[in-house]
Amino acid sequence: MSLATDFKRGIWKENAVFKLLLGLCPVLAVTTSAENGLGMGLATAFVLVCSNAVVALFRHLIPAKVRIPCFILIIASFVTVVQLVMEAYAYELFQALGIFIPLIVCNCLILGRAEAFASKHPVSHAVADGLGMGAGFTLVLFILGGIRELFGAGEFLGFSVFGAGYQPVILMILPPGAFITLGLLLALMNKVEKR
Repeated sequence: MSLATDFKRGIWKENAVFKLLLGLCPVLAVTTSAENGLGMGLATAFVLVCSNAVVALFRHLIPAKVRIPCFILIIASFVTVVQLVMEAYAYELFQALGIFIPLIVCNCLILGRAEAFASKHPVSHAVADGLGMGAGFTLVLFILGGIRELFGAGEFLGFSVFGAGYQPVILMILPPGAFITLGLLLALMNKVEKR
């Protein structure tokens, strides 16, 4: 397999949210705006790429009996880096994402990619896989957050779209709005796939 194939697989064919339905907790919880979705997606993508690289680098040194705890330790190290950097340089985003930043450690997407792919492939392929999966995850969070922000607040990335007279659909920024929007996006993806 080529590096391009490993990368592209995560964006469409094996998209974590649309195809594998992984990592739905942050997808539904933090996507009240496009900015939150983008921030969480990039944080997750960074952890995914870095942890994939380290797991692939040490795949022959980690004993099979302790591989899962080792993977979690590697992932937790990168989550700590993301959390500290975000707290220092993007404090408002850090506050908005709240508890979901440390919960990246137990995101099944990241641990799943470490176990299913990075532990079995060389570093270059593991990084390409992490970049693709991270890009696909970030894209979904950004789109979902953008749709919810657009209809729930009449804005996109903080800029007014519909004007001052727009009556926001409050449901869209509440938890049911996340489920409804994700369901509609999944239906759209299935329709596109069938064509």
